[in-house]
Amino acid sequence: MFDYTVVTNQNIADAIQRLEGSLKKEGFGVLWQFDIKEKLQEKGLDFRKEFKVLEVCNPDEAQRVLNENEMAGYFLPCKIVVYESNGETKIGMPRPTALISLLNDEKLKQFAKDIEDRLISCIESSI
Repeated sequence: MFDYTVVTNQNIADAIQRLEGSLKKEGFGVLWQFDIKEKLQEKGLDFRKEFKVLEVCNPDEAQRVLNENEMAGYFLPCKIVVYESNGETKIGMPRPTALISLLNDEKLKQFAKDIEDRLISCIESSI
């Protein structure tokens, strides 16, 4: 499966705040938060769904992965999305293992699995 997605009872702002806290405990920081709704509306488009993209990174893990295979940089930083869908708040991400599998590098697959498990734990502890 390409993605991991959960539903939370929280609103988007609260979900992001809790997610940021759980990420920080695991050594990940939010480098940037991109508000797709705001950007599309700024460009004159009628987009009404709340949709935030958080780019997250653990610098030690990024260095480890890039030292192993520079091509992994195409998948960095990791992305977690928080959005509204059919009246529900969802938190999801593309699975790092799915992305890294494109490189056919067994050692990187293990790194990606560890990072994926940790990010899933962060998501689950924030819901």
